[in-house]
Amino acid sequence: MAGLLQALVGASEKAAHIARLCRREEPLFQLLVAEKTGADRNRRFLQDFKTLADVLIQEVIKHDLGKEFPELQGHIHGEESNEFRNGQAGETVTVRVCATPEDTAALLLSVLEPERAAAELLAAAVHRDVTLEDAELAGVALSVPPQDLAIWIDPIDSTNEYIAGREDVAPVDGIAPAGLCSALVLIGAYDRRTGCPVLGVINEPFFRRDPLTHRWQGRYHWGVAYGETRLSSLSPPPPCPAPCLVLSRAEGAAVREALGPLCSHRLRFAAGAGYKMLCVILGLADAYVLSQGSTFAWDACAPHAILRALGGGAVALAGALRARREGDTGDPPELVYNCPVEGAAGAERWANRGGLVAYAHPQHLEAVLAALATVPGL
Repeated sequence: MAGLLQALVGASEKAAHIARLCRREEPLFQLLVAEKTGADRNRRFLQDFKTLADVLIQEVIKHDLGKEFPELQGHIHGEESNEFRNGQAGETVTVRVCATPEDTAALLLSVLEPERAAAELLAAAVHRDVTLEDAELAGVALSVPPQDLAIWIDPIDSTNEYIAGREDVAPVDGIAPAGLCSALVLIGAYDRRTGCPVLGVINEPFFRRDPLTHRWQGRYHWGVAYGETRLSSLSPPPPCPAPCLVLSRAEGAAVREALGPLCSHRLRFAAGAGYKMLCVILGLADAYVLSQGSTFAWDACAPHAILRALGGGAVALAGALRARREGDTGDPPELVYNCPVEGAAGAERWANRGGLVAYAHPQHLEAVLAALATVPGL
């Protein structure tokens, strides 16, 4: 398990490097910004470059983890399909990591033609070795068979903020309403049998700019919640008497009105499900509430594992409210990651239907559920 944890962190660091590279190197950046508006869209290939960046990061993580832990092969899942259609030749290209940088560059060029410099930059990043200098991480000793686990990857959560690249969004009580900082790499491991999240890594590729080089620097966080073991790179955030809640800007008026008195109207808004859950993990907010089924397994698995390591969790909102109304006094149902939605197709098979509440302290979860229990339609 310790080796797997280190491998997940290493994979997240390589992914973060690729995400930064796409914004820093001119051949890649020009492809990235060409996708900002429909009229200016790069039409040489069918899907846009931001999707290729997502897919490439996902496939790098799959390749690196599967190579080191063969037991995980076939059990590493991501948000994106890895098939692209070449806009010039009309051929379908399967994006993958090849044996050499030259072979990977050639494959990427078949999608990006004629952008050879971009293909070579990406290939070099794909085959780059990552060295972790983290004594705390190196000292983690755990034991759980990798063959009991499966992985969910969100290669770039909050992709729209990543593309827009805004750096001037002022935070409100430490929470950025939008901007590049909300673009994260999320890698979570869950128990194949129970679906319970047991290990999570969140990487912030755009945490801050180096004051000397002006290049972006990142940071990562991890957590383990397996059996009786609770370990994390972070300390549990202290509880606040009047909780701060973070929501999506698309959240309905009825939910906002119900939650306002609970938190003395300390409602904050942010982009990206992963980022909002990270705000709870870091103690910037006490809970993230979402009443819609607009998040997916890959958004929530990694931060959910870290929240569990810190004494919190993430519950299925609709199920928790249903149980409460039926008089069930047991623990509300936590999200699980091994059960596709029956009858759904495509990405919707893995939607967190009925919303969620991510929380740091059980008393805040209880307060949120009590406030929402009378909202019609929930």
